[in-house]
Amino acid sequence: MSDPTPNGAQSLIRTLVDSGVEVCFANPGTSEMHFVAALDEVPGMRAVLGLFEGVVTGAADGYARIAGKPACILLHLGPGLGNGFANLHNARRAHTPIVNIVGDHATYHKRFDAPLESDIDAVAGAVSTWVHRSMTSESAPTDGARAVAEAMRSPGGVATLILPADVCWLESTPPAAPVMPQPPAIVPQEVVDAAARALRSDGSSVLFLGGRTLDERGQRAALRIAAATGAKVFGEVFPRVQRRGAGVPVVERLTYLAEFAQMQLGDATSMVLVDVPEPASFFAYPGKPSSLVPEGCAVSTLATGTDDAVAALEALADALGAPDDVPVAEAGRPERPTGELTIESVASAIGALLPENAIVIDEAQTSGIFNQGATAGAPPHDWLTLTGGAIGIGVPLALGASIAAPDRPVLNLQADGSAMYTLQGWWSQAREGTNVTTVIYNNSSYAILRMELARVGADEPGPQALGMLDLARPDLDFVQLAQGMGVAAERAQTAEEFTEALERALANDGPNLIEAIVPPLGL
Repeated sequence: MSDPTPNGAQSLIRTLVDSGVEVCFANPGTSEMHFVAALDEVPGMRAVLGLFEGVVTGAADGYARIAGKPACILLHLGPGLGNGFANLHNARRAHTPIVNIVGDHATYHKRFDAPLESDIDAVAGAVSTWVHRSMTSESAPTDGARAVAEAMRSPGGVATLILPADVCWLESTPPAAPVMPQPPAIVPQEVVDAAARALRSDGSSVLFLGGRTLDERGQRAALRIAAATGAKVFGEVFPRVQRRGAGVPVVERLTYLAEFAQMQLGDATSMVLVDVPEPASFFAYPGKPSSLVPEGCAVSTLATGTDDAVAALEALADALGAPDDVPVAEAGRPERPTGELTIESVASAIGALLPENAIVIDEAQTSGIFNQGATAGAPPHDWLTLTGGAIGIGVPLALGASIAAPDRPVLNLQADGSAMYTLQGWWSQAREGTNVTTVIYNNSSYAILRMELARVGADEPGPQALGMLDLARPDLDFVQLAQGMGVAAERAQTAEEFTEALERALANDGPNLIEAIVPPLGL
């Protein structure tokens, strides 16, 4: 007896699995029920439920940053896409490969303007490198194969496939063969030679890195170039992934505060960009420049995101006759802290205990300013940041990273205010049995906004303005919130309590949460 003819959803999922997509982060609705049913009928696709779309989109980002390949997302029509938009924005800025499947009304139903009808194409277009609508069940598998290839096209991006309900339930064709993504371009030798001349020019030069160049190989090549030219090397403020720790080449990142970034760049006369735009202030401030490029500095580009940027760095190092040996971070850890619990003592405890090959998710905001220094000599690890600045990524990013690498410990350094955006992700962490430890910095405030209030030169704040920047009345109880979603949690109020709690959490497969009661920065 021959196999029954697959419907559109079944053939699409089989195509995705054959193309290397093995995880679906989903928050489905009525229009997606045939896709949901097909998850049981087609082996090879792991389904992970998120209770809010921002969890789903952030988890797919974390998964792909670590796995190096896309997961798929399943969202419910335009409103579901809208709910997940912020973390798709972060994924777009990280050039993360994601296959973003958005269910839609059946093709014949759209003309009735039902309550959930919306312009999905317009919303998706703002965060996607590719948007396509499957119009027939027969085209769904080939559209799916193309979506994977478009997501993986260098430098990576969100490929959105809009999937009408009837395209899922009608009979389809067999699964489509995988489509090979377009490979990154090789940077021409004349561009490499021009970058060499720029970095050798009289004056002070800067090599500015972003994208995928902050892995160990890219950082090593950059420091070879620095040794040959005397150039300063900086990484972008918020990299998608940076490899760090003992034995790893050390590339300093530009700081978030524009004033300090300008001090780092100094009086540079030449700047070469590698897979990154020109440095700019995160926001505009009255009377201050938006561009961080020093006045009179000549800017050129070695490689863009569509190029093989790491290979271009290595070619530049070879063209310069750069030495092979580069400085690396020395092994060393802070002492276990004692006494008052502050953001500095939290950083010391993390540096003292960070496991080898950990994945660190950094959404600590102002509470995290000591973490980089405290972990510089810890065992090698990967550091993931808030690439697009849209807060609420930490909890789901940790979920996705842990599913991508279940054998690696994940440590989520999480500010209290941004945790509240996507705390539903703790439920998914518990359900999936992820090895995640979350550190909540509970300072009962949006401390970063207090800082920005002063930096933008706003008028002296009154009680209503200040009330917009604190998280009190009532106080948030993160222990109860986490425990209510199945996550083991405890509270620490001294350095000793925090260190012991972190040691217990890292020894437990998780998920675990530690609520660290700390004063806001500067208080």
